[in-house]
Amino acid sequence: MVEKPWGRDDVPRDFGDFEGRRIGEIWFAHPDGEAAPLMVKFLFTSERLSIQVHPDDDAATAAGLVRGKDECWLVLAADADAELGAGLAVDTDRTALRAAALDGSIVDLIDWRATQTNDFVYNPAGTIHAIGAGLTIVEVQQNIDRTYRLYDYGRPRELHLDAGLSVARVSAAADARDCHVDPTANAKLVSGPYFQVLHLTGPIDPAAIEDARGELTFVPLSGGCRAADEKVRLGEAVLLEDASLIQIEPGGRALLCWAT
Repeated sequence: MVEKPWGRDDVPRDFGDFEGRRIGEIWFAHPDGEAAPLMVKFLFTSERLSIQVHPDDDAATAAGLVRGKDECWLVLAADADAELGAGLAVDTDRTALRAAALDGSIVDLIDWRATQTNDFVYNPAGTIHAIGAGLTIVEVQQNIDRTYRLYDYGRPRELHLDAGLSVARVSAAADARDCHVDPTANAKLVSGPYFQVLHLTGPIDPAAIEDARGELTFVPLSGGCRAADEKVRLGEAVLLEDASLIQIEPGGRALLCWAT
């Protein structure tokens, strides 16, 4: 559990009892640490997060990192006025973007999208983005803890303008994978290049998981989920290598993720 200034002290009890702590994230720490290719998190927001960007593989390697960072979000709960910022709303250039980051007007350059429960957004590395307030999100990402903050609403944290602007995309573009997910239907949300993400509903259709290979991360999004005949609660995740070991009761849902 990771406490954050923008986190929440009212995280739903389905995720556990955090005794009023201001929880921003729940990380699932892989036994292999940084060597693991994927990271899964839950995020809980009461304020906007920083406007930020992540490096791609080439930029990350040049900076001495193992890999870059693509990520995606599935919204599990959203307040009525919740927003996600994904990419730029207009084309710009790095000089103008730097000036906007310094004076705060970068906020007005972001493609802020009214957000509802079950919205799905894919953020390729290089996409300038921000998560708004009033959201509960499950995030699947390449496993690297490197974020370049471009603007942070006056919070006393370091910014990374040179590094961030060097990797940021300065043109407006939405990702073709962005969609609204039917919570009652199986769907392939991501098919690479770095990871695969399946949205599964119960009871599981064997055809939906026949392509799942290698080390799998099973992430319940509701009650009624089991792995190897053991109950797995919301707020937990399980590593396994055989997708046939998972079960979801009717009305239940989960994500199944693996590295490509």
